Amino acid sequence: MSETPITPSTEDRSAKARQLLGMKGAASGESSIWKIRLQLMKPITWIPLIWGVICGAASSGEFTWTVENVLKSLTCMLLSGPLMAGYCQITNDYYDREIDAINEPYRPIPSGAISIPQVLTQIWVLLIAGLVLAFALDKWAGNSYPTITTIAVIGAIISYIYSAPPLKLKQNGWLGSYALGASYITFPWCTGHALFGELHWQIIVLTMFYSLAGLGIAIVNDFKSVEGDAKLGLKSLPVMFGTKTAAWICVLMIDIFQAGIAVYLISIHQQLYAAILLLLVIPQITFQDMYFLRDPLKNDVKYQASAQPFLVLGMLVTGIAIGHAGL
Repeated sequence: MSETPITPSTEDRSAKARQLLGMKGAASGESSIWKIRLQLMKPITWIPLIWGVICGAASSGEFTWTVENVLKSLTCMLLSGPLMAGYCQITNDYYDREIDAINEPYRPIPSGAISIPQVLTQIWVLLIAGLVLAFALDKWAGNSYPTITTIAVIGAIISYIYSAPPLKLKQNGWLGSYALGASYITFPWCTGHALFGELHWQIIVLTMFYSLAGLGIAIVNDFKSVEGDAKLGLKSLPVMFGTKTAAWICVLMIDIFQAGIAVYLISIHQQLYAAILLLLVIPQITFQDMYFLRDPLKNDVKYQASAQPFLVLGMLVTGIAIGHAGL
């Protein structure tokens, strides 16, 4: 009698997928070093940075659908996502290995799936490759000043001091969350803008203001680490204020500062785009009430999947509005 072949269950496949993407609730026991390296880079976190590049290209008002511009954009996405975000994520995992041993022991470093020398080598390869590519993009864009390279250097420094002692910005809930929010919004947006147009102070200020909404996104990521953060004395906002209060801070930061961006769009006579942005806030508030405010520890991932698409769509609406206004 032939045996029925054993196939992986849906749950097993889902856990493997979460592992490869670097998500919460991953499986353990991966043996392929390249899959482990990819897991360390947390591909799921590349998406908002890649999207930020698109928003920056839109806000420049100079992007056109040519083969060269598409290739420039894809190269810039490679810089912001796999290289610089990958560098940031691995650096954070390296300095958080003790916390991860409590919160996420299946992660590659605390589980021993990859050695510390291999981790350090990957950090340096990603950083050097990112800076070289940033300089190449400046040359390709014809920038007289190496704007993209400068952004990459500043982003690399912020990523390092966010995770590494003695500063370790993530020890401070407000500073750490804002640094993370700026990494997701200001840096890729300004990079995409500088690739096709001239980066000026209005765009920098606007994206830094928008990063206050990004601060709310960053707070969401702290809920999965409450136990380890509390044990090791890291003052994340959920640790400082409790999960319920921190959840309210999170959603209010996202909604209020998006509304502030809508007011700005009205001030530059982009009323239609302001109205679209405000309409996108409505489903966010709905999902905030349905999931996050009711149980932030249980529903953090579900909330991110349901509500954040409307936030990132709002970013693109803002970028198009700024490009249309010709700022």
